[in-house]
Amino acid sequence: PPGPVFLQKILILLHVTACVVVGKTMMILFPNAMKRYILKQGEKSRMNKNPKFSYENWGPTFFSFKYLLFVLKVKWKRLEDEAFEGHPAPNTPVVTFNGEVRHLFDFIQDNRPLILNFGSYFSSIADFLIIYIEEAHAEDGWAFKNNIVIKNHRSLEDRKIAAQFLQKNNPLCPVVLDTMENLSSSKYAALPERLYLLQGGKVTYKGGVGPWNYHPQEIRTILEKLKEKKKRTSE
Repeated sequence: PPGPVFLQKILILLHVTACVVVGKTMMILFPNAMKRYILKQGEKSRMNKNPKFSYENWGPTFFSFKYLLFVLKVKWKRLEDEAFEGHPAPNTPVVTFNGEVRHLFDFIQDNRPLILNFGSYFSSIADFLIIYIEEAHAEDGWAFKNNIVIKNHRSLEDRKIAAQFLQKNNPLCPVVLDTMENLSSSKYAALPERLYLLQGGKVTYKGGVGPWNYHPQEIRTILEKLKEKKKRTSE
């Protein structure tokens, strides 16, 4: 119902605003302690592992006004989440690089698992699909320094051009684009990044929200078990 959703958005606005005000105040009063805290959070992701991408490029942007707007957008978008473990997976539309509109289930082969937003190490037992969604750190949004300069997508062509940066790195699996209505991102609560495993039309694994809780090794563990199971049944 519209009423409860509006109330939830107001509560999220108040909570996020309070957190940002407290965080910004702490960064001003205790900069070294906050730097240690943010770097500790960064250890949960890949933020700290790129020597060309130092804390000074991204850490000071936390608790800024653009940070506030981005976190609000993410948390409000999560209210549209329709992907839950053990339940039917949303068959959202995506767009190929040549402009063809497909749906996620088009990439599912028989009963093979389909991993959304990952690579292809386990291609013998599963299929992989990267869905390129809206920018988390666009140049005209919550931007980081020393980052690839990409602005918020105004059209599907903008999104295609941005996704080509990824395509050039040969991700070893199909890359498709989310629609400009951001249907896949919304229904899978995917912003800024997330991993899913679909099988038989259902969500069998729902990863945590990135960057702090984006853990590809969890998918790897699941697929190793499936690979071992397949090996035992074929012997």
